[in-house]
Amino acid sequence: MGTRMKVLRVFKKLHRTRMAVFKDDDNVLAAARLKVNEEFRKNKNETCEENIQKMIKMGSDVEVVLRQTVLQMEHVGENKLLLRPREDLLLENVPYCDEPRKKS
Repeated sequence: MGTRMKVLRVFKKLHRTRMAVFKDDDNVLAAARLKVNEEFRKNKNETCEENIQKMIKMGSDVEVVLRQTVLQMEHVGENKLLLRPREDLLLENVPYCDEPRKKS
């Protein structure tokens, strides 16, 4: 696959991730959009293949960090926050059990 296609794929993936991670927060959505576009625009004239590959890797890493570590919270009171985790962040772990295990 060509370098141009890889760059476009990372660009689109970052924008899709930003839309999912910052859903319903217009200010942050706009700021993230500006930042992604600014970084790609700043480096659009790069010709060194090695540097381009490094930037593609950096963009992919940023997308993974955003997708896996950012949580949305909302102020619902003076000292209260409402956590709104995305479905892909919720993990199935050991099922919760109300009754303690009996030793045999």
